[in-house]
Amino acid sequence: MSSDSPFSAAVVGGSVGGLAAAIELRDRLQADVAVYERSTGQMQARGAGVVMQPEVDALLNRIGVSTRSICVELRERVGLARDGGAQASPAPQLMTAWDTLYRTLKTHLGADCYHQDSRLTALSQDQHEIAATFASGHSVSADILIAADGVNSAARHLLLSAKADARYTGYVAWRGLEDETTLPSALVDALAGRFTSFMHPGMQMLCYLVPGADSSTEPGQRRVNWVWYVNTPEVALDRYLTGASGTRYRSFLPADDMDMNVVEEMAETAARTLPALFRDLVEASHLFMQPVQDVVPQARIHGRAVLIGDAAGTVRPHTAAGTSKAFGDATLLAETLKDWRSEDALPTDILDRWAAIRDRDLQVTAQRGYALAARSGLGRA
Repeated sequence: MSSDSPFSAAVVGGSVGGLAAAIELRDRLQADVAVYERSTGQMQARGAGVVMQPEVDALLNRIGVSTRSICVELRERVGLARDGGAQASPAPQLMTAWDTLYRTLKTHLGADCYHQDSRLTALSQDQHEIAATFASGHSVSADILIAADGVNSAARHLLLSAKADARYTGYVAWRGLEDETTLPSALVDALAGRFTSFMHPGMQMLCYLVPGADSSTEPGQRRVNWVWYVNTPEVALDRYLTGASGTRYRSFLPADDMDMNVVEEMAETAARTLPALFRDLVEASHLFMQPVQDVVPQARIHGRAVLIGDAAGTVRPHTAAGTSKAFGDATLLAETLKDWRSEDALPTDILDRWAAIRDRDLQVTAQRGYALAARSGLGRA
C-alpha cells in the first residue's frame, strides 16, 4: 500500500457495481484499491439494458463522462395490445447498455488494478486485516474487503453459508440484443425513440434501443434491446439452462450456446402470445436467458467484509434499480469511510448506520419489485 493511501481495499466482483465501488474509494478517498473478477475472458452483457438513474448519472459526472454521450434518448412510452393496438404517452428517458457502462468505468479505473480469473474460494480475517484466497491458490490481504460479486455471491456464501443463496422466483427473462442494421428497417422504425411494452398475465415484454457495441448512439449504429419475462416452472429450468454444448449453466444461458429446440419453442410461444411487432422481434433475434432470482436482504457488515449491490440483496428487474442500488451503496460507503485510516480501528458504528440506511432503501425497492411482478402475474406469490 502506498504511504499516501489511507487504507487498502480488495473489491471482489468486477462488474459495474464493483467498478463503481473501486472508483469511489480510489478517486474520492485515495485508497489503494484492487478489483478481483472471477471471469476469465470478456464479460458478457447479462443485463443488457440499463435505465439511467440519478446515482449512475452522478458518478459518471464525477469522472468527467457526459451521461448523454453514452445514452440513447427516448421520447415516449408505448403500450401494445395483443391485437396490435397501441397507446402512447410522452416519457423522455435516457437508456444505456450494461457493456457500455462497464467499458466506461473500467477504462477510467485502468487495467493495472483489475484482475480477472480470480474466483474467490476462502476468506479469513483478524482485527488488523482480511485475506481473500482464490482458486489459483493466490491470496491477497487488505484493510477492508468489498463484496460486489452479484446475485450468486461467493463472498456472501462464505460469510453466511447456503441459507443466504439466491432463490428462483418462478419466472425467467428471455433477452435479445441486436444491432439495428441486422433487423428489418420497419421493425426498428416502430421501436426507435420509444419504450415499448406488452403485459399479459404470466408474462411481460419490453423493448428500447441502447448504444451500439462500440458505444455509439448514432442512428444506424445502435442496438435493439428487449426482455421477455415468462412464468416457467422450476422443473423446466434444467432443460432451458442446458446449452447446445451440453453445458449446464447456473444463472445465465448465452446466445451462442442456445439449443435450437428451445429457440423454436420460444418462437412458437411468441407467435401464440405476443403482438405481431414483438413476435417478429423475437424471431429475428439471438436469444439468451436468465432465471429471475431473489436474494432477501442480508447482513452487510461481517468484520472487515462489506456486502454491496446484489451480494447484499436483490431487487426485481422491473424496478430498473439494480445498477443504481449498487452505485448508491458504493457512493455512500465511500462517504462513510472518508475519515478512516488503516491504523485506526474499523469505524463499526458508522458502518452500521450506513448499513441501516441502505437496508431501508433496499427493502422499499424490493417490495416495489414484488408488487410490480405480482401485477403482471409473474412468479410465485
